[in-house]
Amino acid sequence: MRHFAAWVEEHAASHRCLVAVRDDAVIGMAWLAVTRRVPSPLALERAAADVQCVYVVPEERNTGLGGRLIDALVERARELGLERVTVHSSTRAVPADVRRGFSLSPRLLQTGLEPP
Repeated sequence: MRHFAAWVEEHAASHRCLVAVRDDAVIGMAWLAVTRRVPSPLALERAAADVQCVYVVPEERNTGLGGRLIDALVERARELGLERVTVHSSTRAVPADVRRGFSLSPRLLQTGLEPP
């Protein structure tokens, strides 16, 4: 817990966390990692975000809570004026993310990095 708390404090400028609370207990959380982007001639201030670490306690899963957390993250990204939000979904989460407006992009590519 101490390590996690230190990590949160260290990354407060780049990460936003939303939590769902019921009866003084955290029942879900979702993180938005915000990355500033290189300026372009048409946009001098640019940033994008990635949804990270959406978690709902087991007894609250399949209630729509995870989707509401993602909706809230996307709304926060809009408020921050970000260009886009990406998500690296688990197989189980893909249908929920698609329902929330996420779609495959033929221009967003990735590569795995093997240790040297």
